[in-house]
Amino acid sequence: MPTITTSSLDGMKVAILVTDGFEQVEMTEPRKALDVAGALTQIVSPMDGSVRGWNHHDPADSFEVDVPLAAAKAEDFDALLLPGGVINPDALRIDEKAVAFVRAFLDADKPIAAICHGPWTLIDADGIKGRKMTSWPSLRVDLQNAGAQWSDKEVVVDSNLVTSRKPDDLPAFNREMRKLFELAYEAAIH
Repeated sequence: MPTITTSSLDGMKVAILVTDGFEQVEMTEPRKALDVAGALTQIVSPMDGSVRGWNHHDPADSFEVDVPLAAAKAEDFDALLLPGGVINPDALRIDEKAVAFVRAFLDADKPIAAICHGPWTLIDADGIKGRKMTSWPSLRVDLQNAGAQWSDKEVVVDSNLVTSRKPDDLPAFNREMRKLFELAYEAAIH
């Protein structure tokens, strides 16, 4: 009889914080990688009903919101994914509830993965001073002004934070996000 193995992410709950205008592939590909590994991913949003992704400059698919931001609690999740796109994080960073939600993950030292423009929200949540990071190149000065040590690499891991630049970097981002989330989840359950 074959041995049944389980992923080290089985049972891990991951919040995906988005609003309309996220870069679709930066949500769907990391979500798929996490789901395949056994995690339970849930879209958290200030939007009611559904959110719409974008493919660069064009509207793309809609996705059901699993947990309205107004009802979401960071303590109900083990990790956070912040997809990019320009519109999405720019709207989230001025939403007090979204910033507070992100800050709660930072305060609890839970793992966070942010790609492209996703780190913008981390600036407003006071979560990057002294951190090594990367992002879409246009965020470099914003991140440096907020105290981050920015570098132009496909993926950067600093403690419980993994960041990446763009959709082309998704294979490296997904690999490092999964490693980080596995380590944090294993430590939390043992």
